[in-house]
Formats: sequence, C-alpha cells, structure tokens
Amino acid sequence: MSLRVVFMGTPDFAAASLEALIDAPDIEVAAVFTQPDKPKGRGMKLAYSPVKELALAHGIDVYQPAGVRGSDTLELMRSLAPDVLAVVAYGRILPDELIAAARLGAVNVHGSLLPKYRGAAPIQWAVLNGDAETGVTTMYLAHDMDAGDIIYQEKTPIGEFETSGELFDRLSAMGARLLVRTLRDIAAGTAPRTPQEHDNATYVKQLDKSVCPIDWNCTPREIVKHVCGLLPWPVATMELNGTVLKIYSVDYTDTVTSLAPGKIVSAGREGLEVACGGGKSVLIRELQAPGKRRMSAADWLLGHPVKPDES
Repeated sequence: MSLRVVFMGTPDFAAASLEALIDAPDIEVAAVFTQPDKPKGRGMKLAYSPVKELALAHGIDVYQPAGVRGSDTLELMRSLAPDVLAVVAYGRILPDELIAAARLGAVNVHGSLLPKYRGAAPIQWAVLNGDAETGVTTMYLAHDMDAGDIIYQEKTPIGEFETSGELFDRLSAMGARLLVRTLRDIAAGTAPRTPQEHDNATYVKQLDKSVCPIDWNCTPREIVKHVCGLLPWPVATMELNGTVLKIYSVDYTDTVTSLAPGKIVSAGREGLEVACGGGKSVLIRELQAPGKRRMSAADWLLGHPVKPDES
C-alpha cells in the first residue's frame, strides 16, 4: 500500500523533492499546493512556479490558495485525506490545524543543519559566512518556524569557490533523496525524532540588493565568499570610476600591498586586482558592466583601461 502524500512547495529547490516523490513507486502524490502565479519578466506575465509546472506535467491536481489559514483550505486538505504533508520551501507557515489534517503529520526539508540557519536563504548564508560544511535536514513541522524535531540530517563540505547556486543544486538533490527516505521510514514507523537544541538556534534573513556592495576592508576570503554567496542573485558589486560593476568571479593573490582597501593594485591580462584588508589583495576575473554582457575582467579592461593607484 502506497503512502498518500500532499506536497506543498514552490521554487526549484522544492521541485527536486516533488520529482523524487513522483518517481518513488511506493509514494502517491495526491495533490500539490503551491504559491499563486506571479508576474515575471519585462512583460510581467503570470508565471507558474517550478513545482506547478512539474505537477501539471504529471497530471497532478494543483491548488494555489491565497492563504492557508482559511476554513476553505482546511476543508480541502481534509478532503484529500493525506497520510503525510511534505512541505519544501512552500513560502508560508502552516497553522496547527492544517498540519493535523494529515494522519502522520507534516515533514519539512530545510537547507541547513538545524538548528543553525533557521529562516530564509540558509544556503546562501552558509556560503557568505564561509562555513566549511552545511547540509540538509528533514524534520517534523512544529508551531514555530524551523523548530520541529529532527528526523534525519546529511552533511556535505562547501567548496572554496562553490557558489550559492551550485550548492543550491547539490542540496536540492540531497534533500530530495532524504525526503524519500524520511517518508518511507515514517510509513514503517521507524523514523527517529530528535528535539532540536533550541538554545543553539541561529536565524538568517532573506537576501536583497543592499548586501551587494563589496566591503574592501574585509579579508580576501571574506570577499571571495561574499562574491560566491551572492551568485546567482543578487550578485556582488563594486564601484569603479563612477560605474557600478557586477562581480562574478574573484581569486586569491600572493600580493602584499600598502595600498588602502579598495585601491587598484594592477589591471591587465590577469584581471583587475584590488587591495583589501590586512595588506592583501584579490583578483577580479569576471564582471559585468551596466548594459553589457558578462565577460572576463581582462576583456573589459581592453575597452576600459584602468590605471593602478600609486598611493
């Protein structure tokens, strides 16, 4: 007998988990809940979420309530009679009565090693903060955000130059596999349940463009992690001669300099070298100027010569 699951999710990270559930022969995805369609692109046309696109492609019923606290949503969920709710980056906190509509409760996939990085953008903040490792957690949903009992965790190292986008793809695949294992063990009655150490909890917020400018007083590694952590969005920036450049790739150097942070150490075939904290420098290898395509810093410098600073 298959486990009857109602899936709730919205972005690409969630779509990977939904696809894994669809492929599992012992799991039945009874329905999918996702956020309402949102305008996107220059034409501001309504766009489906990745989860909705995948569900429709497999003939699964899709529901998009404006909220989850109304009686209509609760009655709908009860009528679907799920064994379990599988919630992955849905975008809303579920009320207790909705969680209770599932016979075996609700489980969630979170892109961090809880209780670290509760909240939004945990993957990006793990990169931004220069963490050596991160992972995914499956947990039972609770009243408070990301505070439920842990079921399973899987760890993975973060590459020195791994971007948030690259890590996002790896963790979404890890999370999908872990969710299938979690649901099977819940069905079998063998899933563990470990309360979180709430005193050790940390919280992170969603990213916006206010975090983009590079602080050249930081160490080389902090700058490398800043650039990697903001890819693919919102992208690190620097200002040079009145122009704001998006920075896509930065590397370490062996340079020791007396120039003040933010000053140009060199500009040429290798790229654009900028002084930073601790008498060190970093080398910008790839950038994008306003209205231009993304390109190597060396190619950009051919049409936009930059003179190194002398003091």
